[in-house]
Amino acid sequence: MMEPNDPDTAATSGDASAEERSTETEATVAHQDLSEWRGRDLIDRDGQRIGKLEDVYFDVETDEPQFGTVKEGFVDRHFTFVPLTAVTVGPDNIQVAVTKQQVKDAPNVEHLGDELSQADESALYHYYEMNYTPSHNPSGRRLARH
Repeated sequence: MMEPNDPDTAATSGDASAEERSTETEATVAHQDLSEWRGRDLIDRDGQRIGKLEDVYFDVETDEPQFGTVKEGFVDRHFTFVPLTAVTVGPDNIQVAVTKQQVKDAPNVEHLGDELSQADESALYHYYEMNYTPSHNPSGRRLARH
């Protein structure tokens, strides 16, 4: 877990030790670890708890994890998408490179089944300022849940 006085370590790999960068890189692409990620707490770049990781969505072309979902709301429970492209995996949690407020303000995306609509994908990528280009697969979608 990151020290409370070092909130930028997860967001800027230049400040991370070689071991932390290695863990971050391995965690981003190690698919066998994803089953262990589900149910883990996601914390924001400042150490604030966002929620428990529910599902992981992969880029269909690279097969790398791009987003995870967390449940939000007490009465009107819904899933919110959180980028998983730059994470630090700790013993008890996964720290993402965005703030809790960014996650709260994220577009409300309906996801039925294992894929999102192309419009919803585009909205998520643009909201989190991530590069988005439609996939070359027939649906044009980039993300799928495994």
